Amino acid sequence: MKLSKKLGFFSAFSLPFMLILGYYLGGMGNYLTIIFVFGIIPLLDYYIGTDTKNIEKEEEAKLSEELFFKFVLYCWVFIQLGLLTWAMSVIISNTLVWWEAVGFTISLGLVTGGVGITVAHELGHKTDKLDQFFSKVLLFTVGYMHFFIEHNRGHHVWVATPHDAATSQKNENFYHFWKRSVSESYQHAWKLENERLERKNISKKSSENAMIWYTALPIFGVIISTLYFSIYKGSLAWEVPILLVCQAIIGFSLLEAVNYVEHYGIIRKEIAPNRYERVNPFHSWNSSHKVSNFILFQLQRHSDHHAFATREYQVLRHFDESPQLPSGYPTMILIALIPSLWFKKMNPILEHWKEAVYEKPN
Repeated sequence: MKLSKKLGFFSAFSLPFMLILGYYLGGMGNYLTIIFVFGIIPLLDYYIGTDTKNIEKEEEAKLSEELFFKFVLYCWVFIQLGLLTWAMSVIISNTLVWWEAVGFTISLGLVTGGVGITVAHELGHKTDKLDQFFSKVLLFTVGYMHFFIEHNRGHHVWVATPHDAATSQKNENFYHFWKRSVSESYQHAWKLENERLERKNISKKSSENAMIWYTALPIFGVIISTLYFSIYKGSLAWEVPILLVCQAIIGFSLLEAVNYVEHYGIIRKEIAPNRYERVNPFHSWNSSHKVSNFILFQLQRHSDHHAFATREYQVLRHFDESPQLPSGYPTMILIALIPSLWFKKMNPILEHWKEAVYEKPN
């Protein structure tokens, strides 16, 4: 892999840079990150286009073990923690009027959710304990720690079936999907964890129940952060819990928007009652748009990820046969927010792909 492509993954750090720059510019500068994510990146995706070239097979093993790519992810963990601490100090400083604070908070959520959860997702698929710990730390910051259970043990098992809350159904609008996915994913994570404990003859109320910790820790985090900054400020830092809760909601809502885009309308074939064909690159939407893939650590090559969940992000492959999104995630999320436009754009693409590829007779 060329050095320029390796360094391209550092483009994700442009988002925290935009957040900080926007704050010091002041005024509408606090909306700079939003403009960058949903304005500049879609334009760059459109003009620069896609990169469908895959890593040569003989190079895959070497690149998969190269520490540089793990280093980039680890850097993000510490930057996000530092960024959140800085953001809390900013919000109690009373330097932002209300409409600036709104832009600042939304921008922070785009950083912690757009890239932070992407990094958590990548690390959460690994068996290394440090990787898993860092994944949980990032999910802790957005109050979505149950994702660690549900995504790996639920979503990846039941993706593209009616049993998966994170699989959006054809003609289901994003807002209905958001409500369903957020609530059912959390409930299913409890179910999966309770079943794990039952197999080990451990009480559901035991301290070994990860869901108790995953639910309580983010709440404690907000309380402790509020207490700390209240002491620092010399009065109640009521702005801190509002900032933390709002950026978390924005962050995990962005995750659910990505889920909506990644799996819209695709269902695995049922080969027997409640048994489905094995997950393959047909069962997720793919996008190889170059710019947004750098920023999202190639998450958009989602077809390969679901077929081979442990494959490292730097060697994820493009498949021409997979259903292809017309643009990268930032553009597709904007379209998804307008259901009539989404259905008009995506339903014909979905049906054409099914007829031409997925349901084509052998």
